[in-house]
Parts: sequence; structure tokens; C-alpha cells
Amino acid sequence: MTIQDPIADMLCRIRNSLARAKAEARMPSSKLKVAIADILRQEGYIADYRVETDGSRQVLCITLKYFEGRPVIELLQRVSKPGLRRYGSSNDLPEIKGGYGTTIVSTSRGVMTDKKARALGIGGEILCVVA
Repeated sequence: MTIQDPIADMLCRIRNSLARAKAEARMPSSKLKVAIADILRQEGYIADYRVETDGSRQVLCITLKYFEGRPVIELLQRVSKPGLRRYGSSNDLPEIKGGYGTTIVSTSRGVMTDKKARALGIGGEILCVVA
């Protein structure tokens, strides 16, 4: 079975693991998923991540983060979808929760946060929002 939207699958696995208060979310790995996990770690939404080898496949293991028994991630939503891609210039990138949230953008210089993309003056595909 092939996954039509691997980013949506990643976000759904994280949301489901948070809803069940799991310590870790596991999923098939890819370079884009690792880049998104790295941004989530840098922004403080997850504790850590690692890539493990399971036979011939690579598995991305994300260690989830909780504060006083509640998940740190309140909102995790896919914006650009395979059927309807969403792009924005550096001025059009959305601010989430008045700047407290993070928008993850895929640019020509790699995957980065909306704050970094604005500072560099570049836009790109709006992958997802996190708060």
C-alpha cells in the first residue's frame, strides 16, 4: 500500500500518538520528514527524533514532549495538499496564534520556519502549521 500524502500521514501519526499520550511516534522515514522533525525539535515542540534501521527500511522515531501532563503541540495541521498546493511569498506567509505558532515552509533553500523565510525574503510551499 502506498501513501498518497506522506506529510499528512506523519502529522496524523504524531496527533494520534499525542492523543493516546504515547512517548514516541514511529513512521517510515524520508529526507523531508526528517527536515520537518528537525524544525519541530529546534522550535521546542518535540523532545528529540532519531532515524533507526528496521531491516531494509528506515524508521523515523519522534520522542514527544509533554508539559504538566499535556502535550506541547496543541495544533498540527497540513496546509498544502497534493490536490491543492498552497504557496506564499515572504509577505504572505501566515502568522499562527499571533506569532506564537510556527509555519513550516518548503523553499528553494530547504525546509524552514516562516520567521526564517521572512528574514531571508523568500517564500515557498506552506507545508503545515504548528502551535
